[in-house]
Amino acid sequence: MRMRPTLSWTPSEDLPPGTTDLRPVVDALRAGGVLVLSGAGMSTESGIPDYRGEGGSLSRHTPMLYQDFTGSARARRRYWARSHLGWRAFGRARPNTGHRAVAEFGRQGLLAGVITQNVDGLHQAAGSEGVVELHGSLERVVCLDCGALSPRRELAARLTQANPDFAPVAAGINPDGDADLSDDQVGDFRVVPCVGCGGILKPDVVFFGEAVARQRVERCRELVGAADTLLVLGSSLTVMSGFRFVRQAAEAGKPVLIINRDVTRGDRYALTRIELPLGRALATVSGQLGLSGDSLAAPSL
Repeated sequence: MRMRPTLSWTPSEDLPPGTTDLRPVVDALRAGGVLVLSGAGMSTESGIPDYRGEGGSLSRHTPMLYQDFTGSARARRRYWARSHLGWRAFGRARPNTGHRAVAEFGRQGLLAGVITQNVDGLHQAAGSEGVVELHGSLERVVCLDCGALSPRRELAARLTQANPDFAPVAAGINPDGDADLSDDQVGDFRVVPCVGCGGILKPDVVFFGEAVARQRVERCRELVGAADTLLVLGSSLTVMSGFRFVRQAAEAGKPVLIINRDVTRGDRYALTRIELPLGRALATVSGQLGLSGDSLAAPSL
């Protein structure tokens, strides 16, 4: 029997309350060797909703499961119609104060690395280097038959050409770049195949129910092993793909610090969880570290 992946988590124990004291984060960054693990909450201030926070997309939307995508042409048509529309809006998102703060911490040599569970590329757009994209990136497309990778913009152009009259209005955009559309709005949307072999195309992201590549997991484990502190930003840590690194750090005796508005699956392993909006929290931390406020300002267009 096929098991459904874990999409939600309910605390089974009394967890320590959150705080607004940012001193542990300031002290850890001042000492250096901090590994950042970011989640969907990192990008909410850029206009991309998270999955599980207040108003999170799981309250109205079930993400595409890998088994459904690979097993059903109808599911793929529905996915690509929604994703094609959503990607246009997704592509307009810009890094927020939190992304720019993390990039500045990296430039100042305070970080051991950045692991993100997000697929939006906003850490890199803000200037962070060497980011490990745990769940992949919407900027790339992979063929499930021949394995060829191609830029998403090329597929977008082909889908637009194949569906010249497709212009529905979405009810919302989700963290995976999927737009909320009804079956009527999806209609007879045409999906295009791989140009090389005619195979099935999939965004180069890890769907729910799909395993993260072993090589990527091992790279993350190496980063956790080399870091002095793990700083979790905007993640409920519900899914094992990110939660396992919190457990690894805690088992190795490394401090785990979390900034997230809601309780997380990792709270019992954490030294502290700070209940503040990420942008404000990281801007405050940056100021207390004596970093220039100019580095956090959005670039003029």
